[in-house]
Amino acid sequence: MLDVLKKLEEEGYEATIGLEVHVQLNTVSKIFSADANHETEEANTHVSVISLGHPGTLPVLNAQAVEKAVLMGLACGSQISRYNTFDRKSYFYPDLPKGYQTTQDKTPICIGGKIPLFGTNLLQEQVELHHIHLEEDAGKSIHDEEAGTLIDLNRAGTPLIEIVTNPSVAGPDEAAACLQEIRRMVRYLGIGNANMEKGELRCDANISIKKKGDSLLGEKVEIKNMNSFSHVRKAAIFELERQLALKLAGEPVVVETRTFDPATGQTYGMRFKETMNDYRYFPCPDLPPVVLDDQYLAGLQPRANENPRVYRQRLTQKYQLSDYDLGILTEEKETAQYFEALCQQGVEPKSAANWMNGPLRSLLNEEGKNLSEIAIGTQQLAELIKLVEEDKLVYQTAVQQLLPKLPKATKSPLKLAEELNLLVSEDKAELEAIVREVLISLPKETEAFRKGKKKLLGLFIGEVMKKSRGKANPKVVQQELLKALN
Repeated sequence: MLDVLKKLEEEGYEATIGLEVHVQLNTVSKIFSADANHETEEANTHVSVISLGHPGTLPVLNAQAVEKAVLMGLACGSQISRYNTFDRKSYFYPDLPKGYQTTQDKTPICIGGKIPLFGTNLLQEQVELHHIHLEEDAGKSIHDEEAGTLIDLNRAGTPLIEIVTNPSVAGPDEAAACLQEIRRMVRYLGIGNANMEKGELRCDANISIKKKGDSLLGEKVEIKNMNSFSHVRKAAIFELERQLALKLAGEPVVVETRTFDPATGQTYGMRFKETMNDYRYFPCPDLPPVVLDDQYLAGLQPRANENPRVYRQRLTQKYQLSDYDLGILTEEKETAQYFEALCQQGVEPKSAANWMNGPLRSLLNEEGKNLSEIAIGTQQLAELIKLVEEDKLVYQTAVQQLLPKLPKATKSPLKLAEELNLLVSEDKAELEAIVREVLISLPKETEAFRKGKKKLLGLFIGEVMKKSRGKANPKVVQQELLKALN
């Protein structure tokens, strides 16, 4: 348990955290117009009279945005609203040309549900959802010291889902884990890219503390627009400590909106919190209701089942992976599918996990590519692994010399290893000669080994492997060295 939670418990308080997570959907066009919905460096080019809020323009709902919102709801086990309407949320800000945001207030598209948590030492297994609703994003304010504040409206009208949890998140670690799982789910379902550094996944955290046993929640502080798991965690820790200090000093916790500064690790007041009345919600007169039937939902359910929780359960039951391996292999859907395909090629699960989490991951990091881009087929990798396990190829040779060549190889790993003269040599006389040569070249170390410094065996093995150009079997090398040394 975190120190801040222990402090709260000692003083008779408990934390209450709720999250509001905004996810940009990767539709082709925006939610209410035909403007392109993708990144561009040229400001104010993906705009039209609708996203600019010109009088007399009429929005048209993007069916793809509805589908993606429903997929998320089904994956969370939410109840899907069959009858959906949209509302206008009024507020004035320079990056909102219309003066209102089109959103869902009374009839969110998904009601209830849960986000399963994955991690170690967490205080809860899942986070209950209040609802998920559809809405449009606002533009972007760019603060330039020389030019003042600039407005880019390319993002205005981008489709969003807002995922709202119940105020039941137990602590900072659980808040970060919930956000991580949401990102995994979004990527597994293919409804968004969820790149936090690009603002495609943003989180507001509502934080309060209350006396244990109290039915009423404490005064709530909202921390806005965090785009990092660690920021959410650190902000929650700081805010809980700040509120506890105020309570112990007999001072009130002001209901307000705050921002988190990663440089200082602290939250700072921005403005007093708006109330529902300030937004003046009323039904949008330009958009008709959206009615969803059972047949539509049934058609989407199989896709919703392709989520990280289902993959974790299957891989755990079928392959008995450790939590460490499971975490890495199921972080991305593509990785989980590759692992399963590799096992189907006859590779033992633990061996497949070791190769994927070790040499293959290192190669991907060096190349700056993902699995689909690196173009190493599971059949290729399976054959390479089998060559090592059958002692036909030395592990280090396979990793350092053969694996990097597989993406462009037109031949099998075995044929490639033969052409490059990398297969393990079975010439015993040659190996004995190399062993003698190494020991003669290291007389002091040889004498030290015979006097009891057994750790030098690793040095001898390394030298023999070097002189054999990685073609000697390490197990046989060790046997020949011990025989010669003794």
